[in-house]
Amino acid sequence: MSNQAYVVWSEIPVTDMEKSMAFYSAVFGFKMVLDTSGPNPMANFGADMDAVSGHLYPGTPAPDGGNTIHLALPDSLEAAMTRCTDAGGQVVSPIIAIPPGRFAYAKDLDGNSIGLFEPAA
Repeated sequence: MSNQAYVVWSEIPVTDMEKSMAFYSAVFGFKMVLDTSGPNPMANFGADMDAVSGHLYPGTPAPDGGNTIHLALPDSLEAAMTRCTDAGGQVVSPIIAIPPGRFAYAKDLDGNSIGLFEPAA
């Protein structure tokens, strides 16, 4: 296998763009701005459209939480877990250590499955 990126973009459906933008900004430190230039409104996780990233869009979340998208944290996993619950999300697993770092499974405001990921130092 090469170092080619296999995942190039992610999309998370949400029912309330403003509330979800506030949630993801609070948990991950994203500076999200609503972009209405395309066929659907979206809020990117970052400004670099050439990087592997993703966005929120108005949609119907999967009833079972759907696929899990792991998002890198700006600081410690423990701090992000606290921010997640404080912002209305739910942490649904203990901390899990793997060679590239540590993560915990969580649910956003719509029940979408997300991973709070702290890369190894």
